[in-house]
Amino acid sequence: MSSEQGSVGIVETQYRTFAEPPNHLELECGRKLGPITLAYETYGHLNSAKSNAILVIHALTGDAHAAGRHQLSDRKPGWWDNMIGPGKAFDTDKYFVICSNCIGGCKGSTGPSSINPETDAPYGLDFPMVTIGDMVHAQKLLVDSMGIDQLLCVVGGSMGGMQVLQWAKEYPDMMRLVIPIASSARLSPHAIAFDAVGRHAIMADPNWSDGNYYGRAVPSRGLGIARMIGHITYLSDASMHTKFGRHLQDKACPDYDFVTEFQVESYLNYQGDEFVKRFDANSYLYLSKAMDYFDLSQPEGDLRKALSAVRAASLVVSFSSDWLFPSYMSKEIVSALRRNNVDVSYAEIQSDYGHDAFLLEVETLGRLITNFLEYAGPRSSDER
Repeated sequence: MSSEQGSVGIVETQYRTFAEPPNHLELECGRKLGPITLAYETYGHLNSAKSNAILVIHALTGDAHAAGRHQLSDRKPGWWDNMIGPGKAFDTDKYFVICSNCIGGCKGSTGPSSINPETDAPYGLDFPMVTIGDMVHAQKLLVDSMGIDQLLCVVGGSMGGMQVLQWAKEYPDMMRLVIPIASSARLSPHAIAFDAVGRHAIMADPNWSDGNYYGRAVPSRGLGIARMIGHITYLSDASMHTKFGRHLQDKACPDYDFVTEFQVESYLNYQGDEFVKRFDANSYLYLSKAMDYFDLSQPEGDLRKALSAVRAASLVVSFSSDWLFPSYMSKEIVSALRRNNVDVSYAEIQSDYGHDAFLLEVETLGRLITNFLEYAGPRSSDER
């Protein structure tokens, strides 16, 4: 175990397979998928009553590795390590935390880079289109396989927050609390446009080869550009000014040509280069499209009606400088829940970090979550 204070220590990714033929998972697109493998990690211990489980759901390019390290030499811990561990917001001395990689991903769960059992070759674009709802159905199979009848809480940010809302709508008795963070009931046309440009960048890369690039050169240029475009939407005007301003990179005067000169250019290049080392281009296409399709108000056509079955007490969180998922989107969710007499709390955190604030505003967000979890934590000493 790591000696790092507040760390869950060394963790191991686990894998569980469901929907073995002929019991395929029926997808919203009309196709079937199976078998399905989900990669997941757990932190803390499930109590005897199985009442202290929290499901954490990752954002677009996240994975199951939310906390701790796989080995001591790892450069970075899991993506939400500052929130998960002993004494942290998701206190692993109290709670059993589960984080799974969603279907369509590329970090151990079944996705377009997985082997299609019908062809013994990677799915590529033969992989069916998956939705936020399909991701939640697969997660439900994972939770069921652990013998957990009710989760204490389901929590996630961005695309993860969309799944939180889907959980609350489809499985209203399956959790006591939900926390959608920096998310929405549907993407704006603005956000869909950015997703579309990113996908076009990938598909315009000659190495993409209609998705059949496995075992060959990958579409790194296109995927890198898609990441650069996406990363711009995660920041705010204020955070860019603070981080980069108009400063040049390692020079006092411009060269007056098209080389990378500004610090912000160098930063985006770095983000793109690092991203292609860990993510699959086809997964980016599928997951971003799933976000575009998501509209919680359908098929009812009215968000209040769509959320009429929700029972879980809710904490909805937005950030003042988030222009990808602006606060009015969270307020729409809050309004719909309140009109349904759901117990809902709302907080708009003042932050200059933009959409990335859900990963960076640790102190304020952590305090909100700690208090909210205490609201409906394990109800007796027998449950701890």
